[in-house]
Amino acid sequence: MKRLITVVAAAALTASAAIASVPAQAASSSATPTADSSASPYVPPPIHWGACSDPTLVRYGAQCGMVTVPLDYEHPHGALIHLAVSRLRHTTPQSAYQGVMLVNPGGPGGSGLVLSVLQGFVPHNAGKAYDWIGFDPRGVGSSRPALSCDGSYTSYDRPYYVPVTHGLESAWLTRTKNYAKACTRAGGALLDHMKTTDNVADMESIRMALGQKEINFYGFSYGTYLGQVYATLHPDRVRRFVLDSNVDPRRVWYQANLDQDYAFDRNMGIYFDWVAKHDAVYGLGNDGQAVERTYYRIQNYLRAHPQAGGTIGPDEWNDVFVSAGYYVYGWTDIATAFSAAVKHGDYRGIKALWDNANPQGPGADNGYAVYLATQCTDAPWPHSWEVWRRDNWRVYDKAPFLTWSNAWFNAPCRTWTGDTADKPVTVSGRQVPPILLIDETYDAATPYAGSLEVRSRFPRSVLVEGVGGTTHAGSLSGVACTDNTVAAYLATGSLPERRPGRRSDRQCDPVPQPNPSAAAATAGSGTSSTRAALSAR
Repeated sequence: MKRLITVVAAAALTASAAIASVPAQAASSSATPTADSSASPYVPPPIHWGACSDPTLVRYGAQCGMVTVPLDYEHPHGALIHLAVSRLRHTTPQSAYQGVMLVNPGGPGGSGLVLSVLQGFVPHNAGKAYDWIGFDPRGVGSSRPALSCDGSYTSYDRPYYVPVTHGLESAWLTRTKNYAKACTRAGGALLDHMKTTDNVADMESIRMALGQKEINFYGFSYGTYLGQVYATLHPDRVRRFVLDSNVDPRRVWYQANLDQDYAFDRNMGIYFDWVAKHDAVYGLGNDGQAVERTYYRIQNYLRAHPQAGGTIGPDEWNDVFVSAGYYVYGWTDIATAFSAAVKHGDYRGIKALWDNANPQGPGADNGYAVYLATQCTDAPWPHSWEVWRRDNWRVYDKAPFLTWSNAWFNAPCRTWTGDTADKPVTVSGRQVPPILLIDETYDAATPYAGSLEVRSRFPRSVLVEGVGGTTHAGSLSGVACTDNTVAAYLATGSLPERRPGRRSDRQCDPVPQPNPSAAAATAGSGTSSTRAALSAR
């Protein structure tokens, strides 16, 4: 999922307190592999709960600990790694206790440690009957080892994303190949064991370490695919699953990224129309197509004239706007910075937004490295650059906004060295109890067709649609229709009636577009909800 990682980066850093770069080869080998070690299943030791270091977790009264798991589940008595977990305990009487709720924010590569605090965001106190379990997946954040390849890879002054010359194409091919090589050096044996199936096995270890027969699960974005695969492999362990913004299991992963390109282009048209609707605030014109042309005019200008001390070029400009295609939370902040750049030549707002989403330094690429380590090995990618070139130029012709930045974001997969699965898991939910699916009609990161496909594969599932919305992973953001459906399901297991056909089962309002005021625009006030800021997907 292109750019989920740049969006989650700041939250991942916060949730882990400090992501120190620990070499992946440093996996513990306190147990000695044996010739027949794969014959016995792994049973993790109990979790030793203690104080958390993250301020948000401390404020909510969470506990933190580590789960010890095998690097390679086929050799469970070999090298061991450690997963960081948090727990916010239920506050209901024991008679009303509903078990543990694991939470995953997506990515892959997003830190979920802080997300145990989502317990309190479910309406009507329905979340408080569960122990909410946040966790950093293997390689992520506070888990050890944490994968980092080159903390300065996302830096200023990169080659222009769109390879309009042979030199630009060659520069990006070299750059992405070198990043894959850096990950080979940094990752070592870890890279062979970063698939979604490895993370599913880790969820099983967490379940056993918590002494639970079943788990409840709340997954956002890539977390929905993690939930789909877990439910496929362990249907008897599924209790209540909420999957928000569903990955299409038919499109893992090369095709999924091409699908995103079309969807983001459409959403940016919706965003530019919104900017035009509020011309009285932003002064960029009252026609969305004209505002869009201004966006591309500035992007082209920045190719030869980078701004803000040479730090904001066409790539940084594009990066800042990508989140507007993801969700509505930051629309006013981006529009304010857009207006200042166009009207006054002031790019400080653009730079601040870019810097906030793109930290630099040791460990800063942790989320991106794990994203690649998982997506590059879940299923085969084309090795021939001719295939990539042909497909991306074809898509770019109709959807120029994201296509080439998305292609280079994923291009290290072309030369990735981790052990790759022959094909993705065939997702099937025919034996799975009723689960809740959520999505908005114009979700760009995981297009809505994916939720319809998952609904068809889980015949007892129910899909709630935020009609006409563009926000990705937007549940628990305050939309009563959606959030009350979540609350009822978590409280009693009840779901709306499933309707015939390939469609949603309940239609709700989407996360609303912001309604800016001139004062708010001048001040550059943030608009992200607390829940969205916490999860930062």
